[in-house]
This record gives sequence, C-alpha cells and structure tokens, in this order.
Amino acid sequence: MPAQPVISPWWSASRHADRRPFLAARGVVTRALRAWFDEQGFTEVETGILQVSPGNETHLHAPATELTGADGSRARRYLRTSPEFACKKLLAAGESRIFELARVFRDRERGDLHLPEFTMLEWYRANADYDVIMADTIAVIRGAAQATGIGEFSFRGRRADPFAEPELLTVAAAFARYAGIDLLATVTKGEGDRAALAEAAKGKVRIAADDTWSDLFSKILVEHIEPHLGQGRLTVLCEYPAPEAALARVKQTDPRVAERFEVYACGVELANGFGELTDAAEQRRRFDESMDEKLRRYGERYPIDEDFLAAVGAMPPASGVALGFDRLVMLAAGAVRIDQVVWTPPAGEP
Repeated sequence: MPAQPVISPWWSASRHADRRPFLAARGVVTRALRAWFDEQGFTEVETGILQVSPGNETHLHAPATELTGADGSRARRYLRTSPEFACKKLLAAGESRIFELARVFRDRERGDLHLPEFTMLEWYRANADYDVIMADTIAVIRGAAQATGIGEFSFRGRRADPFAEPELLTVAAAFARYAGIDLLATVTKGEGDRAALAEAAKGKVRIAADDTWSDLFSKILVEHIEPHLGQGRLTVLCEYPAPEAALARVKQTDPRVAERFEVYACGVELANGFGELTDAAEQRRRFDESMDEKLRRYGERYPIDEDFLAAVGAMPPASGVALGFDRLVMLAAGAVRIDQVVWTPPAGEP
C-alpha cells in the first residue's frame, strides 16, 4: 500500500507564510470598509450569535446547541446563519444606519467558496429604497478592490472589472437570454406554477418528480444563468420572482416580482439584498411555508422567532444587504480559494 502524503498542519510556518499576503489584504479591506461606513454615517453593531431561530429558509441549515440554566433547565439555541433578525430588531428600536461584520455558521456547506463558519458583512438603511442599498453594494465592492490595488477580479478563468459600469439584469431577462424561458409566465398571483416551469425546463435540467417550482428555479439558475453573470464586469441580478422573495417585499407595480437583488463577479455570488418586508403576517406565512417544506425534505423544522415577527411589524421601511466578506476578500486579494483568506480553517481541518 503506497504511503500517504504527509500534510503539514495549517499553522506550520511554511503554509502560513504562503497565506500571509492574503491575510494582510483582509486587514486592508476591513479597515477600508469600516472607514467607508463611518463616512456614510453608519453605526457598527455587534449582535448575538446564539439565537432562538437561525433563519427560516428551506435549505438553510444551522448548528444547534443547548444552554443550561442555573436551575438545570435546558433551552435549545442555534448558531446564527445571519445577523439579519437581530439587526432588524435594532431598526425597530430606532437605529437608522447600521452594519455588522458578523461571524455566521452554515451546516452542509464546504468548498472553494463555502465555509461552515465565515464572515458576513450586513448593513441596513431605514427609510431607503433598495436601489440605494444596491448602489452601496457596488461602492463596497469597489472599495475592497481599491484598497488592495487589484485592477481586475478573476476566478476559475472568468474575469470582471469591478470599476466598470455594472450590468443591471432582471431575473426574467436572464432566464429568457440564457435559458430561453419566459419565467414570469410561470408565476401567478405571486405563486409559482410548478407544471408550467417544468414544461418550460424540459431538456434543460434534470426534473425530479418531487421538485417544487423553487427547486426547478434554482436548478436553472445554477446551471444556465449564474455561469454567465459577472463576466467582464459586475452583474446586478434584480427583480427576483415573488416565490423567491424570502424576506423582501414584492414590487407594488408588479406583484410577480420582489425587491430582491444579488451581485455577481466572475460567476461568484457576492451579495443578496432586499427592500425589506415589513408585513409581519406575510412574513409568518412565508416562514410557515418554508418550514413545512423543510420538514418534508429534511425531517426537521426551525422554530419561528416570535420576537422577530413583532419587530418586523414595528420596523420602518428599510433596505438591507448581506455580503460574503470572505468571498469579496478572496477576489480582491487574488486568492483562488476562500480558505486562503481566513486566519484559521474550520475546526478539525488540517
């Protein structure tokens, strides 16, 4: 049996030296973006990691733990997948411009672009339209590139100039252009027509009998749309269909789509932003629907944070965005894997 190669630990001097320039770039980007938020009048916040609910999206998975009280009682808690719930409670409390560099956690995620523990940069503006937060996102991405002095992002053979005028592309236009599908023809009164999308997707993706409308949407997006995004310049993919609204409000002028956008560079998703939903009853309906599907698929459901729903009904109109900070640093530093730009790898990895 051939000898197995010996891999030195991540903390060996030689391996650390290889990563040191990327880690230095991380510090440069962090300082530059904190300065930008300060100039824009934002307050940096630091919210709790342990939460009653980690989020209520079907395919979102979170590590869980138990807290033991002084009386011996036990309470289940989750490591947050995002600081969103806590930040929106702060908006309800009266904060108007906040940001956080938050440590967040995701189960079932590991790869060149995924870590089970990573840093999310989130920020929110009260009484601001989502095109304002969209412009913020472009400014933040450019700020990171300017801080490191990189002129072009690159990843797996794809390139993007962060300083070029971004491409603004609706999801419907992207599906028409790259998949030949009239996506909004499969959305009626804010609900997805599974049969209609399945018919349109024949021959384009593998269709399973238990695929939902959202499953088919995701397959088409990943296989046919995302590889084309952020090529040569950033792409802002906007006006997500209403069934994929998540925590975003639907557009008043067209209830088939929501005020949701994502930003891509080199085919890499960097940010996910919303014109925030402030209708607590509608948010509850979406959460219940997602948790029913999670139970069907994975045999579990996460609790609803009632305190969060109360805050949703009390918060002002707002817009916000979550940006994968490690991914941004990776591109701005010229790294090829996300683990090159974090100081220590996930626990238990060599």
